[in-house]
Amino acid sequence: MTHRTATAQHRAGGWPVTSRRIAAVATASGLAVAAGLLPALPALAHGAPVLPLSRTAACADGGTDTGSAACRAAREANGRAFGGFDNLRVPGVNGKDRQFIPDGHLCSGGLPEYQGLDIARTDWPATRMTAGSSLTIKYRTTIPHEGLFRVYLTKPGYDPSRPLRWSDLGPQPILTADNPPVRDGAYQMKGRLPADRAGRHVLFTIWQTTSTPDTYYSCSDLVLSAAGGGAAAAPRPSASSKAKSAGSARPLASRSPEPGAAATPVEGSPAAGPVAGQEVQLLPVADGEKTTLGRGLLTAALIVGVAVTATIGVRRLRRQRGRR
Repeated sequence: MTHRTATAQHRAGGWPVTSRRIAAVATASGLAVAAGLLPALPALAHGAPVLPLSRTAACADGGTDTGSAACRAAREANGRAFGGFDNLRVPGVNGKDRQFIPDGHLCSGGLPEYQGLDIARTDWPATRMTAGSSLTIKYRTTIPHEGLFRVYLTKPGYDPSRPLRWSDLGPQPILTADNPPVRDGAYQMKGRLPADRAGRHVLFTIWQTTSTPDTYYSCSDLVLSAAGGGAAAAPRPSASSKAKSAGSARPLASRSPEPGAAATPVEGSPAAGPVAGQEVQLLPVADGEKTTLGRGLLTAALIVGVAVTATIGVRRLRRQRGRR
C-alpha cells in the first residue's frame, strides 16, 4: 500500500469507503435476520378493573364471565372478536374525554373492538355494595404505567336501560388517584360511595397515563343497597330493555356486605368467590402477555449481539488493512 493510498484511507475514516459500506450492509442485514428469527411481538396491553368487576374484565377476550347472558349478548352485538380485557385504550385524548368519546359509547371508549360493551342491559355481571360504604378498587395491571385515575358514579335516578351518557355521571369524580401503589398485580385505590344512591349504577373509571399517550376507559356495574339498610329501589326498566334481557337476568346475592366493608361481588358473577375483606382472584395473564417482556429482551439482546459482532469485524478489517 502506498503512502498516498494510506493517507486517503485515513482521511476517509481509517479504512476504505468500500469496506465501510460492506460493514454497514452486513450490520443492517444482521439486524434484519435477527428480527426475522423472532415471532411477531403481541401488542402490549395494560389493565382493567377487576374489583368492582368491569364489563371489560368480565366479557372481553380473556375475561372471567364470557359465558354469562350479558356477555354473550355483548359478543353478538360486537359483530367481531373482542379485544383483550386489558387493552381498551384510546390514544391522544389528553384529558378531552367528552370531546373524544361520544354519548352511548363510554363503556367501549368508542372502539369497534369493544362496542358490545355499550349495550343497555340490566343483567351485566355486577358487584353488590352498600351506598355510603367504603370503596376499594383493584385495577388489574398487566403492564404498569404512571398516570391519574378518575372514578365517576352515575347520578341518582340513573336508568340502566339506556346506554351510558356523560350526563348520567356526576360532575366530579368520587375518587381520584395519582400513581396509586401496585399490590398483588393491581393498582389499589380506596374511596367512599355516595350515600344517596340505590339500585343499579355504573362506576366509570378513566385512567389517563402520562408514560404513554393512551387513556383507558371502563364500566363497572354495581347494585347498591340503600344506606341504612333500606331496600334498593332500582329504576324501572323500559319495555325495550325488558325485551332485551328477558330470560337472561341472574339472581343477585341475598346477602349484602356490612357498611364500610370492601366491595363484594354479586353471586354468580366471575369474582363471586371472595367475601368482604378477602382478596379478589386476579385475572390470569394470557400466555402471549407472559412472553411479551421475554421476547422484547431477546430482541434487544440479538440486536446488541449483531451490533457488537459487526463492530469487532470492522476493527479486525482495519487492523488487517493497517498491516498491508
